[in-house]
Amino acid sequence: MLTDPQPFPRRTFLRRLFAVAGLLFFHNPALLRSALALGLSKPPAGMYVVKGDVRVNGIAAQAGSVVTAGDTVTTGADAMAIFLIGKDVYLVRDNTRLELDSESAEALKVRIADVLRIVNGKMLSVFGKGRKRLVMPTAVAGVRGSGVYVEADPQRIYICTCYGIAEITPLADPSKRQTVNTFHHEAPRFVYASGAVSPNNRIIVKAPVINHTDAELIHLESLVYRQPPFVSRRGSGNGNGGGGGY
Repeated sequence: MLTDPQPFPRRTFLRRLFAVAGLLFFHNPALLRSALALGLSKPPAGMYVVKGDVRVNGIAAQAGSVVTAGDTVTTGADAMAIFLIGKDVYLVRDNTRLELDSESAEALKVRIADVLRIVNGKMLSVFGKGRKRLVMPTAVAGVRGSGVYVEADPQRIYICTCYGIAEITPLADPSKRQTVNTFHHEAPRFVYASGAVSPNNRIIVKAPVINHTDAELIHLESLVYRQPPFVSRRGSGNGNGGGGGY
């Protein structure tokens, strides 16, 4: 069992944390043993990586900026951010607006976001235990035990349940709801605003794996001392870009 660490400066924590994260990033299963050896038990919430124009509630963010439920994170062109809230890790790409909210009593109590409104843009997230509700322009998804990648615009969203369970409900036709249970990117979907703008007049369509990698998922999970299931069960993950090797 991990024990509470002795306090030390945040700079030192981040240096050690990323050293540990790098082990798993290169597919080394020694992450948890290394975390134990360093005496780390709970990484602090907030911004870990800030590239370009990243804002929290309209205020320019920097590494260490606090992010919590009730906040809105936005990114400009060529921007990117990685941040933690509780046991959830978020990678937000360019031109994104992500609104974080809480609706359950438990989430409200500890200021954990369990409702994510992805107004536009791109988000890769890995979640700890518990349920999340993703509200997107053309669909709502209830997820648990998941790693999820989303790209959102007004006419179509893309959602890959990288692992875990998701119930995906198209806003244009809730009767077309689908539930997917995945281990390694088996069921990406496009969900359209209407059948008129989709191939073959279908609201929800099977999609390829695009624009996110196993290496990114491994890295995000490593920040909270976890491994994706495809690593822990198979012993390694594929870090190829652009969906290669999934």
